Amino acid sequence: MTRGIVWFCFAVIGGLFAASSVSAATRDVVPPRNIVVIYADDLGYGDLHCYNPERGLIPTPHLDRLASEGMRFTDAHSSSGVCSPSRYTLLTGRYHWRTRLQSGIVNTWEGPLITADRLTIGSLAQQQGLRTACIGKWHLGWEWPMSADERKLVAGFKRPGSDDETEVIGDTHRAAWREVFARPITGGPSTRGFDTYFGTDVPNWPPYCFIDQDQTVGIPSQLLPAADFRDNRASVQGPAVEGWQLEGVLPALRDRAITFLEACRRDEAGFLLYLPLTSPHTPLAVNEPWKGASGLENACADLIMETDAVVGDVLAALQRNGQADDTLVVFTSDNGFAPYVGVADLEARGHFPSGPLRGYKADAWEGGHRVPFIVRWPGVVEAGSRCDQLVHQADLLATFADALGTTLPDTAGEDSVSLMPLLRGSREPVREVAVSCSIKGVPAVRVGPWKYIPAAGSGGWAKGGDPTQPEQLYDLSADLGETTNLAISHPERVAEAKAALASVIEDGRSTPGAAQANDVTVKLLTHLPGPSSAE
Repeated sequence: MTRGIVWFCFAVIGGLFAASSVSAATRDVVPPRNIVVIYADDLGYGDLHCYNPERGLIPTPHLDRLASEGMRFTDAHSSSGVCSPSRYTLLTGRYHWRTRLQSGIVNTWEGPLITADRLTIGSLAQQQGLRTACIGKWHLGWEWPMSADERKLVAGFKRPGSDDETEVIGDTHRAAWREVFARPITGGPSTRGFDTYFGTDVPNWPPYCFIDQDQTVGIPSQLLPAADFRDNRASVQGPAVEGWQLEGVLPALRDRAITFLEACRRDEAGFLLYLPLTSPHTPLAVNEPWKGASGLENACADLIMETDAVVGDVLAALQRNGQADDTLVVFTSDNGFAPYVGVADLEARGHFPSGPLRGYKADAWEGGHRVPFIVRWPGVVEAGSRCDQLVHQADLLATFADALGTTLPDTAGEDSVSLMPLLRGSREPVREVAVSCSIKGVPAVRVGPWKYIPAAGSGGWAKGGDPTQPEQLYDLSADLGETTNLAISHPERVAEAKAALASVIEDGRSTPGAAQANDVTVKLLTHLPGPSSAE
């Protein structure tokens, strides 16, 4: 047995001790009546002022207040530097790379990534008698109700590059759309643990309309105007309902979330609200009075302020309804800031969306997947507290199960660790190993403070790295900005990280419990350089 595997065994034993302490940590905790998870899209670690007070110039008063009323985690990670994989992991407590999604995101018109039998935070809450709702961006696939011939008339349109470059659609297209969008769309949130769904699926992709439960709101009859494809707005051309306004998406999600909270005030049962916002991701469709509000001449900076205001409205609704004191609130983001929406200009003006971190969205470097993570739970979580322990968005499922007084079966939450000890004030680690990936599927493996990347660069979109060093190793406790590659000088740490990665892949889980099967042959090890890739 190699030294790395021996080390990993000790890490697992440590995880067993952490798991055994959970019951003691929660023994005298009254379960939360309600749970709210607010998931921002492309919000960087340094975009919240409370995370980046010296080099963060965007006012975020509502989120700063949430942090002052709860716990701010400084070493929290999404499963990926991009969208769909992180959403899968947050909802299921299972690494996305155990599925078909080995790299990239779920594409337009693609089928469900979450299988029908997979436990989610929604179905867990349903089992405990809570009313559940998903309001916002899904981006995890649906069973789109169209034949192969109909798909040819729904997809494949050119993206316009100017006002006079438009695709022509005719009666044949519209007839097919009337048929397709009149049918129920199965395989979405209402079949994956949520009693209620309302959202846009992916706001910069078709169909450009709202989806309510499993039906489009209206029948798309036209293509999106060419003007909506400029300035980081829409990305993929396709069917749109008449008069669709990108600016209307975020306010509609806010209003629907507040309506849900008000309806729950009259319910005896508690609720779980999963609110995956569409912002500050594209479309950068900013509403008044937020246009120019940041003073940074950047639409995404303005949209971050609007996003903060939407969060404030939702939190105010909880307070107004008398629900705030009985509600566990989690706020986080799916990945880091998107560099293509003006990061160079923002940094030149003094705002650094990744704060002290290296890299941005899509990267295996910290800026790709180290994200804001705030938990407010009155009476349990100390107001204004901070936790520097390693945590992962996969941990929400086990945390909610623990908080609600139940346990997970071996077939669920294979990579989820309860954060209850940390929420109660413990400063001992609850996990030693965590895996996050770049858009290309390059893993970033954490083993305590050490981070290993089997690539010479970011594994994503960012440039940089030394091509003569095909592996990277950083001691984040001393080098948060990942400036000094220690892979050559610490080969034993590299071996430990490789062994840890191989073990969590082979076992089908990274938590105590019966081994589980991955859905596919996992490709993470193919990124390992040298002989390891063939082992």
